[in-house]
Amino acid sequence: MTALAPLPTRKSEAWRYADIAALTRVWDDLAAPEEIAVPAGESRAMIIDTLPPSGIVRFDVTVGDSATFALHALVANADYGRVEIRATLGRGAHFELGGAILGNGDQTLEIVTETIHAAPNGTSNQVVRQVLAGKATGTYMGKVAVARDAQKTDAAQSVKAMLLAPGATANAKPELEIYADDVKCAHGATVGELDKAALFYMASRGLPPEVAQRLMLQAFIADAFVGMGDDAAREAIEAKALGILEGLA
Repeated sequence: MTALAPLPTRKSEAWRYADIAALTRVWDDLAAPEEIAVPAGESRAMIIDTLPPSGIVRFDVTVGDSATFALHALVANADYGRVEIRATLGRGAHFELGGAILGNGDQTLEIVTETIHAAPNGTSNQVVRQVLAGKATGTYMGKVAVARDAQKTDAAQSVKAMLLAPGATANAKPELEIYADDVKCAHGATVGELDKAALFYMASRGLPPEVAQRLMLQAFIADAFVGMGDDAAREAIEAKALGILEGLA
């Protein structure tokens, strides 16, 4: 399939941190974003725990009035991996995103979102956690746009990154574009290392260092999947993430 747009460059904000060389190899065969429509009053949930051969997943989602769309994604095991979603919310609609980026070696992994609150009383919540080792690069870019008539919007973004090696890089760019005046919108981003005091405390209680580190990383990543309503699905994706984390540590 032929791409609908020319190959982007780093001058394009949405592709600022992308691996353009890797993108060049797949762009001509990359499909347009998959269109998803959630009818009014209905709910739909999607889980991505394996990336396709191209490494890129793209969605254009319309969430009807009082409807809910939830996406939970594990972005890992790809030289270049990207999950991209554009969600347009109707009146009283909700969009939930939980994403984990786990990178090692020279991997470049991204989650890019654009959430458009087009009508009143919409809500959205985005939680992204990154754990990066080696010389991996992890990126979250999330824009929340609130239309002039979208009063009573409630939107939140939380992105946190944990660096396990000096050569790893985390990029975080939460963004708000608000034209309404009666809204509640918040975002936060942090990049850091494992808490040495917490590791020491756990070691003093008899836990081997590798076990202490694994438990801390497991709890850190679990934040991304708290919003999943299906307990079995949550346990499965957390187990897969834990297996990848053990390879990073």
